[in-house]
Amino acid sequence: MTMVDCPLLRTTQNTATDYWNDSCSIEELVYAIERGATGATSNPGIVFEVMMKEKAYWFPRVHELAAANPAWTELDLTWAVVEEMAVRGASILRPVFDREGGRKGRLSIQTNPTNHPNVERMVEQGVYLAGLAPNIQVKFPVTAAGVTAIEEATARGAVITGTVVFTVAQALAVAEAVERGLKRREQAGEDVLSMKPVCAIMIGRLDDWMRVLVELDNIVIDPTAVNWAGIAVFKRAYSIYRERGYRTRLLAAAYRHRLHWTELVGGDVILTITHQWQTRFNASGIEPVARIDDPVDGAIIAELLERIPDFRRAYEAEGLTPAEFDTYGATRNTLRSFIKSYYDLMGAVRDLILPDPSVRVSGDYASAAPLPVSPRRSL
Repeated sequence: MTMVDCPLLRTTQNTATDYWNDSCSIEELVYAIERGATGATSNPGIVFEVMMKEKAYWFPRVHELAAANPAWTELDLTWAVVEEMAVRGASILRPVFDREGGRKGRLSIQTNPTNHPNVERMVEQGVYLAGLAPNIQVKFPVTAAGVTAIEEATARGAVITGTVVFTVAQALAVAEAVERGLKRREQAGEDVLSMKPVCAIMIGRLDDWMRVLVELDNIVIDPTAVNWAGIAVFKRAYSIYRERGYRTRLLAAAYRHRLHWTELVGGDVILTITHQWQTRFNASGIEPVARIDDPVDGAIIAELLERIPDFRRAYEAEGLTPAEFDTYGATRNTLRSFIKSYYDLMGAVRDLILPDPSVRVSGDYASAAPLPVSPRRSL
C-alpha cells in the first residue's frame, strides 16, 4: 500500500511509536495501514459495530453459516462471526507481518469476556484463537485469573494482549506474567523472538472513572486534572517498564482527546486509535513531537493523589494487589460493558437467524462469497 503523508504516519516514521487501528473494519484498516498503522484490534463491541457497518457482507454471511451448519447454536454462530472477522482483518495486515518478521502486523482478538474469572476457559480459548492465523494476537482481561491465564497462554506460544488495564499494578502484573511464560518457553527450547506481547492501558476509561468519582464523592478539583490521569499512569508504567527491561510493550487505548496522542509520542509504545480520532489527528496540522519523557505537571499529580483515592491506587506500583484487580471500579465498569456488548452481538445474530415474526422487513440481503469456516471449539 502507498503511504499517505500525515501526522500519524510521521509519528511512526520519526519516533519509536507505533499505532494500531482500533477496529477490524476492512475499510478503516486499509485507511490506517496506508497511514502507517502496523496492527489492529477487536472486541465484542467493535465486532458488533463492524457487522452493522458491513451488513451487506455479514448479514447474508450469518445466514450462509446457519444454513450450512443447522445444528449450530447462536453461540456458535456468534463466534464464527468473531473469528472470521478477525481472520479477514489479519489477512489485510499479513504483508506488514511478513515485512516485520512477525514482530508487527497482528490483529488482536478478545477471549470471551464472560470467562474473566476462569483460567482454564480463557487459556483453552486463547490458544485456539491464536491458531486461527499466523498473525493473530489474543486479548486477556487483567483480572486475578487473567494474570495466570496470560502466563500459561504465553508459555504455550500465544502472543497476548493484556486488556482491561487501568493501573500501574496491573501493567506490572502483565509484564511479570509474560516474563514467566517466555522463560518457560525458552527453557523448553521454543522460539520467542517473534513474540511481541502487549499490555493495553485504557487511559481514556481511567479518565472516565475519575470523572464518575468526582461526581459520586462530591470532589472539588481542577476540571482539567482528570484529563491527565490516564496519561500519568501510562508514563509511570512506561518508566518502570524501561527500568526493568520487560519484553512487553505498552499500548494506550480508549482515546478521549488529543493529549492521549501528543503526550505519548516518542516512546517504544503502541497507540490504538479509532478511525474517528485518526481522521481528526491527521487533519489537525499538529506536528508530532516526542513528549513521552515530559513529566505530567507535579501539581496536577499531587491534586489527583490527594483528592481521588482511586487515582492513588492506579498510580502507585503497589496500589492494588492482584486479588483487588477484579473489584477496581474501572475494571468492573469495563467488564460489564464488554459482557453487555457480547450479548448485544449475540442478540444481533439471533435476530438474523430467528427474526421477530411481528416485525416486517423488506429488501433482500446482498450476496457474499463464503469464507472457510474454522472447526468449532467449546467456548
